[in-house]
Amino acid sequence: MSAVETTPADSPHRNTAWLRGLVADLAAIQRPTGTSGEREAAEWLVARLAEHGVEATIEDERLHSTYWWPLGLSAGAGMIAALAALRGRRTLGFALGAVAAAAAFDDLPPQRRGLRRLLPKRSVSNVVATVGPDEAPRTVVLVAHHDAAHSGLVFHPAIPETLFGLFPKVLERNDTSPPLMAPVVGGPALAAAGALTGSRALARAGLVLSAGSALAMADIGTREVVPGANDNATGVATLVAIARTLAETPTENVRVMLVSTSEEATCEGMQAFAARHFPELPVESTFVLAIDTVGSPHLTVLRGEGMIRMRDYPSRSLALLDGLAEELGIWLFPNLRLRNATDGVLPLAAGYECASLCSCTELKQPANYHWPTDTADRVDYETTADAVGLVEAVVRRLDERWL
Repeated sequence: MSAVETTPADSPHRNTAWLRGLVADLAAIQRPTGTSGEREAAEWLVARLAEHGVEATIEDERLHSTYWWPLGLSAGAGMIAALAALRGRRTLGFALGAVAAAAAFDDLPPQRRGLRRLLPKRSVSNVVATVGPDEAPRTVVLVAHHDAAHSGLVFHPAIPETLFGLFPKVLERNDTSPPLMAPVVGGPALAAAGALTGSRALARAGLVLSAGSALAMADIGTREVVPGANDNATGVATLVAIARTLAETPTENVRVMLVSTSEEATCEGMQAFAARHFPELPVESTFVLAIDTVGSPHLTVLRGEGMIRMRDYPSRSLALLDGLAEELGIWLFPNLRLRNATDGVLPLAAGYECASLCSCTELKQPANYHWPTDTADRVDYETTADAVGLVEAVVRRLDERWL
């Protein structure tokens, strides 16, 4: 690859004080998914993009907007299935456990999510803007999210700190985040297995996992939303920064879609965006880059992700970002995979060239993830500025030549 041509590190749109102001403004808005606060955040983003001559629209969607209800209901059904199995009602236990496990698995992206379609819905807000020539033959889609997450004891930062403090070899060997959603599927599945085989041990294990999952979901659902500075005001600030530089120096051969979704309900907003826009975005001429939580000390480009089934990102996409980061002198934390989900999981499953740009600490975790300490004063703005530089380099390189 030739040396990438991008704007200097001291350019206004990569200025850390300016980025900090954007993050602080957005983090000050309490913005749970599917609320007036989320709508306020979407309107805030539309206004910031307009300041740089980029017109954005808000796409309203009617979605369920939680994950704790569908997964909590599945876990509750898993508990009932396990109790039925333990009381000798094996047919009921097997049927209910199997249905609950299937429903929980189906509710995780990028599945069809049938259960939540039966649950109450609220209005959520996606923001979509397009810059560059409308007639461009190729499209780059940059995706962040402007809502913020609920906290929960399962996200307590002391858990990884204690675990890796006691077992440092685990940290060295582990390059994949913990499968936090596996018990939600595994509990009902074990209950069904216990009922099918008559194993009381399996049924008890299913009961314990399902009960723990139900309690965790109830805890998350009753918690307050966190400020969401790192996750994901930093990604939104990156979109605004890219809008600013593209307004000054437009692309010639690609159009760029700047997208911010309603994301906490396990990528539900991105799923709605995909239903609206993927039919008009050909796989062979579209590149999708998710920008999620880019304010921890180290940038990383995920090698793969998936809450249950791990999918690796396309090798050409990874080579593009790895090569550009090397040209820019940006060190990327190597070889990490995610058992949660970014919005990148939807284009990944759909077959697009795509990648997910994130960040982590030395513990291979996002800083202050889903915790009340996710405030603007705790963001590493040098990392965010590097994210802006790398995202811009991706756009410029794809404008110069396609993959």
